[in-house]
Amino acid sequence: MVDLSTDYLGLKLKNPLVPSASPLSRSLDEARKLEDAGAAALVMYSLFEEALRSEEAMLDRFLLDQTIGHAEASGFMPAPHAYRSSLDHYLEQIHALKSSLEIPVIASLNGVSPSGWIELGAELQQAGAHALELNVYYVAGNIEQTGHDVEQRYLDLLRALRARVDIPIVMKLAPYFSSLPHFVRQVEKAGAQGVSLFNRFFQPDIYLEDLSIVDQLRLSSSEDSLLAMRWIAILYGRTRLSLAATGGVHTADDALKMLLAGADVVHMASALLQHGPSRLAEVLDGIRVWMETNEYESVTQMKGSLSQQHQKDPSVFARESYIRVLDSFSPPDGVWR
Repeated sequence: MVDLSTDYLGLKLKNPLVPSASPLSRSLDEARKLEDAGAAALVMYSLFEEALRSEEAMLDRFLLDQTIGHAEASGFMPAPHAYRSSLDHYLEQIHALKSSLEIPVIASLNGVSPSGWIELGAELQQAGAHALELNVYYVAGNIEQTGHDVEQRYLDLLRALRARVDIPIVMKLAPYFSSLPHFVRQVEKAGAQGVSLFNRFFQPDIYLEDLSIVDQLRLSSSEDSLLAMRWIAILYGRTRLSLAATGGVHTADDALKMLLAGADVVHMASALLQHGPSRLAEVLDGIRVWMETNEYESVTQMKGSLSQQHQKDPSVFARESYIRVLDSFSPPDGVWR
């Protein structure tokens, strides 16, 4: 029998499939189904900086700064300690998941500014999170802001969180850095134990009927996984960080490609939202069958075997591949002829 175990962030996992941050982790029943289907760990839904700031402002306005004008009537105002914030619910969910599951639970922080909200990482650690995923969803729309400024924002956030917690931190990155390998090295120096590639930015759309801007959630497809696969193949063996592949993994083939490129774990979200926890078991079975058919004894043996450093022609992951693809294109009959 093949050994599916893998090391991730210093954690020994029974296999490389890890459901990423999604609404599924809000439900204990769904979390149990994911574990039963074979999930090796679970990334919780994200705790958003904006939600915490909004709640703090609401508390200041309605619970702390308000006076009704009559001493007796003021006694009917709700007590601040009775209010349950998003953080309270999140901490309770960590406790509940820890009590119900045997797999590691990874908390997820989503924000953009290096300010006091990041200090709550200590509370997440105290609540029992095995690791923290720092998801910096930042759109650099300021024309005066340099690439160095953007990178510094990520590093400042990471260092602030590192100062508050001892558990492993994985930073979820976007693919838009000018020199991703160099920045990954800076993330490693700043104290992270892993990177997750890639954060998928959702794009607004224009509704032509009334010329409005609309937000749309489009789930990933298998084609979306190729970007992460390429960069994981380039990074494998060049960093000590754990490598997580996220975005576009829907099938066993998608997951296998990520592992062959060098991923330590493979995240899944869209496929699970579309098909339910059972899809995870299908992908895991597909990985096992393929490994047995191709005589791989373990994930460790397979991991990174098709990374850039193991290629006779490393250019397959570089610019030369782009040129070859364009030169090899043949238009359909009757087009450009």
